[in-house]
Amino acid sequence: MENAANFALLLARVWVGAVMFAHGWRHVKALQSGPGMANWLESLGLRNGPLQAHLLTWSEVAVGPVLALGLLTPVAYGAVASLMLVALITNHRDKGFFITARPTEGWEYVGTLAALSIALGALGPGRWSLDRGLDLSFPFEPDKALLVAALVGIGGTLLYLGTFWRPPQPTPS
Repeated sequence: MENAANFALLLARVWVGAVMFAHGWRHVKALQSGPGMANWLESLGLRNGPLQAHLLTWSEVAVGPVLALGLLTPVAYGAVASLMLVALITNHRDKGFFITARPTEGWEYVGTLAALSIALGALGPGRWSLDRGLDLSFPFEPDKALLVAALVGIGGTLLYLGTFWRPPQPTPS
């Protein structure tokens, strides 16, 4: 049973980490192609689009491997949750639930990743992780790890949005 649980935690970390890295890598390509991503982020109400494009891109690129390797796992899961919650609030919230809705994309995907990241953050890294290999004394008890993942995820989202987001005002009809 213990090996199955450690494998499940490893699988979750590697998969979520790979998804985040791959998404960030696509953003690296977008950064290289010109100001389109920065302009789009500004259209969502985020101040200083070029800064936001870099913050978003390099956060996703960095958190992917950190999470996959199991380093500071509750913090890494919290960072994933925050990235996804910011996307949900700034871009997906008003487009319905299903991501397959076209021409827009709903919040199903980002909401699921955010919720699962906070939940998985509470479970700790498992035995097969850098956290355990380095014998870090980071709080991995479920209640403390959940608190860390939630504070980073939800608190980071609130801090980020409070600092950078000024939602566009609807035009009067």
